[in-house]
Amino acid sequence: MKKGYFGQWGGAFIPEVLYETFAGLNHAYEEARADASFWREYTRLMANYSCRPTPLTYAENLSKHFGGARIYIKREDLNHTGAHKLNNVMGQGLLVRRMGKKRVIAETGAGQHGVATATMAARFGLACTIYMGEEDVARQRPNVFWMEKLGATVVPVTDGSRTLKDAINAAFRDWVASMDDTHYVLGTVCGPHPFPEMVAWFQSIIGKEANGQIREQHGRLPARVYACVGGGSNAMGIFQGFLDEPGVELIGVEAGGKGLETGEHASRMVGDLASPGVAQGYKTMFLQDRDGQMLHTHSIAAGLDYVGVSPILADLGEKGRVRFEAATDREVIRALEMTMRTEGIIPALESSHAFVQAFKEAPDLAADEAVIINMSGRGDKDIFTIAHAFDDSSWKEFIIGLAAEYRSSYK
Repeated sequence: MKKGYFGQWGGAFIPEVLYETFAGLNHAYEEARADASFWREYTRLMANYSCRPTPLTYAENLSKHFGGARIYIKREDLNHTGAHKLNNVMGQGLLVRRMGKKRVIAETGAGQHGVATATMAARFGLACTIYMGEEDVARQRPNVFWMEKLGATVVPVTDGSRTLKDAINAAFRDWVASMDDTHYVLGTVCGPHPFPEMVAWFQSIIGKEANGQIREQHGRLPARVYACVGGGSNAMGIFQGFLDEPGVELIGVEAGGKGLETGEHASRMVGDLASPGVAQGYKTMFLQDRDGQMLHTHSIAAGLDYVGVSPILADLGEKGRVRFEAATDREVIRALEMTMRTEGIIPALESSHAFVQAFKEAPDLAADEAVIINMSGRGDKDIFTIAHAFDDSSWKEFIIGLAAEYRSSYK
């Protein structure tokens, strides 16, 4: 297989000006990957700084409610900063230290990758700039607040749809102008080689843990593993623990938005709006028109609102190793409410997509079987979106009152 490709997908379609930068990054990554002491340093860092291994929680109440398979939840919400994102950025932080660079940049949609990158930058003493679509800045304001308080500069991106794909474009423009002292901490398993492979490597810590945990708790491997899919970093993280286990079915759940029939969604592997294309430095399935112009996307979850999908997942889907489904916004809110009320656990809106599909399918499995849901993050970042979706009158009154109080205090 050609380096940097997964079947027909992947590659490194980059401007000539970035060639040397990518050559240096490839060298640092390959050197680290060949050095067993690097992974040991990484796992020690994550254990000491980020509470790894994260638990695999048996959801007893949900299992009883739905019947069928036992439901287990891999708790990446308990990772430091509240999501799986820190796994990747701390690994890239160690690479930045090896390369001797002093500044990092990143893109973010839901804000969790931005918070994680700002956290890593604070930990390693690096300057940090985060690019975020203007629409996502508005709906993920709590994460913007924390990024700024951690010392990062947050730049709202007003181009295009003002969401994740536009933030990625802005970050690449920055990198072209600052590559001598700056590293781009790409947050998902997309982009030009080596990013898909490298991010997947750091996130594989999730699946390695989950494989051992389910064997210990359940006595054998699960029947199915579910993960939401935006770019695909949390999905690749947990799937890698089971890719070589043919008896374990892997299910990636995309953003069905307002319904696939409406066109208001972000589903690349399910439905008929996506087609092969090259953009943002790599080849994959993109939501695009016949002229190759990227389509508008929609999801209640900012982290799934992306036009492309990991080239690794595109390949695994094409080969039939990963089955893809889509969950609508309405289904996501129902699954979130069910999980909160039944288990006292608050999944992120992104993660709730995986819960939707697991809840649909668990009742059809035998009682001695198990499924794992990768809970990629916690839902407190989504409080404004969730409160709006629930049409919570007391929350509205609180926000209106707080706004009035602030206006009064600043007069």
